[in-house]
Amino acid sequence: MFASFKATDAARGTAVLAADSPAGPYVPWSDGPVTPRDWECLDGTLYVDPDGEPWIVYCHEWLQVVDGRMIAQRLTPDLLETTGEPVELFRASSAPWVGAGDPAGLYDEPAYVTDGPWLHRLASGTLIMLWSSGNTSGSYAMGIARSLTGDVLGPWEHQAEPLWADDGGHGMIVRALDGRLLVTLHQPNQTPLERPVFAEIEETEHSIVLAD
Repeated sequence: MFASFKATDAARGTAVLAADSPAGPYVPWSDGPVTPRDWECLDGTLYVDPDGEPWIVYCHEWLQVVDGRMIAQRLTPDLLETTGEPVELFRASSAPWVGAGDPAGLYDEPAYVTDGPWLHRLASGTLIMLWSSGNTSGSYAMGIARSLTGDVLGPWEHQAEPLWADDGGHGMIVRALDGRLLVTLHQPNQTPLERPVFAEIEETEHSIVLAD
């Protein structure tokens, strides 16, 4: 399990945990976070490329950099640590559906959120990424980016409109036992009211759409 933690004396980061069963209990696998120790990071997710090499894709928080960044970094095969330098994939403001916002009231300039990356390879071979931010209407939303090369390092192109625009996001894609593809997300984006939402999706050549 990749999970994010923060302490009063440490920056937020994503660590790797392990268990003998999905039900746990989970114990630390990595020695603390695998994201940079002096960066505020969250929502690290595992991606395994076509060569079987593991990566972590995570968010460098807007709280520290104002315009949130999406970052990819290689992991060692045992998932104990990262290897190589962090690579910036894109910034939140590069997506046309993303709006400026500063929920914490920290800055005198526009701030842009990156949240919840999830990578999915379509049957066509196209690599897409679900990720979340605030949209131009001020609602928490989830959009889609597409790798123009099929590689995790991109470059990445954003869809003009979010997949989910109604106060929900941080999605993942799962396949149900009957073969249907579902996107899972939480809605509303208000603690402690968040609840899991499951919506059926369909693949196109270069993206996904919500099923009728």
